[in-house]
Amino acid sequence: MIPSVLPTYNRAPFTFVKGEGTWLIEADGRRFLDMTAGIAVNALGHAHPALVAALTAQAQALWHTSNLYRIPQQEALADALVDATFADTVFFTNSGTESCELAVKMARKYWFDKGHPDRTGIIAFEGSFHGRSAAGIAAAGSEKMTKGFAPLLPGFTHLPWGDHDALRAAVTGSTAAILVEPVQGEGGIRPLPDACLKGLRALCDETGTLLILDEVQCGMGRTGRLFAHEWAGIAPDIMMVAKGIGGGFPLGAVLATEDAASGMTAGTHGSTYGGNPLGCAVGLEVMRHIADPAFLAEVNRKAAAFRQSLEGLVAEHPDVFDHVRGSGLMLGLKCKAPAASVVAGAQACQLLTVPAADNVVRLLPPLTITDDELAEAAARLHAAAAALHVHETA
Repeated sequence: MIPSVLPTYNRAPFTFVKGEGTWLIEADGRRFLDMTAGIAVNALGHAHPALVAALTAQAQALWHTSNLYRIPQQEALADALVDATFADTVFFTNSGTESCELAVKMARKYWFDKGHPDRTGIIAFEGSFHGRSAAGIAAAGSEKMTKGFAPLLPGFTHLPWGDHDALRAAVTGSTAAILVEPVQGEGGIRPLPDACLKGLRALCDETGTLLILDEVQCGMGRTGRLFAHEWAGIAPDIMMVAKGIGGGFPLGAVLATEDAASGMTAGTHGSTYGGNPLGCAVGLEVMRHIADPAFLAEVNRKAAAFRQSLEGLVAEHPDVFDHVRGSGLMLGLKCKAPAASVVAGAQACQLLTVPAADNVVRLLPPLTITDDELAEAAARLHAAAAALHVHETA
């Protein structure tokens, strides 16, 4: 008999009832060190006092009116994002998946209004993840994502990761946009080198192609800059945002230049809940913290120290781990042992991690994690690796 909750997840056998900063408390009282942050969502940790206060204050005033009316909290958050980024305009969504849908629509509508209705192609990359909607799975293109869901949304070309010659050859007069994650998350924590991002921007400028960046997982301070593309000194035309922007409240956004967004006029897109007062009140508080240069400097300092400790972990357990990859506090342990076994071993040590493709274990802690908690995470990973080695050699 099918359970009342549709069984589309293989859930771990935990029931968390409370969160405190970097810790999750199980129903039986056990405390788990959370190095997942809800898959890079709880950027300021669990039950951050400023977010609780912002949500509570807004909940006592007004929850929802719809986008039929002006929403002051939405306008304030849009202003904050525009002031801090390349963007001229923002549309708020409820998730990264919804942000992908709009980004694709925006790129195609741009060319339609420019008199090139046949310029609809979107170039994406192997290993990518852009959500589970029609556009998202078509953009990813992997068999795991698309099997059984044909016919797929047409117009997507998938290229090997890092194949520059293939990319240049693929851009034609029918290409509307290139869609890429500056750091692949689900694909195994694979950062796109700065030189490649610069090359993408140059290629788009040369051919008139729009550049769409998916910063749903790698954005909002995760790599030590407000957005990951800033490390390369470039700017996209359109950017997808979600996860960390809401600090745990469902919130997403699409940021764009005035030119790229020029086709999205009244009636071309909408959302009942997107940008509601509750979400935007929380998002504005998240921005006040994460966009602070001092906060980002702390992320970089902690990330450098943690990465060094992870390098030591790899050196001490070469039978379990291969290398460390990633940027900021978006790090991956490329494993020699099965990544699923490492995740399970960490859970036995009351440490939560996230698996990814390419046999990688993701470490995505709250950006507010302390030095002591990072040291504790490294110690528990050592213990998990040691136990795994003993188990496999027994």
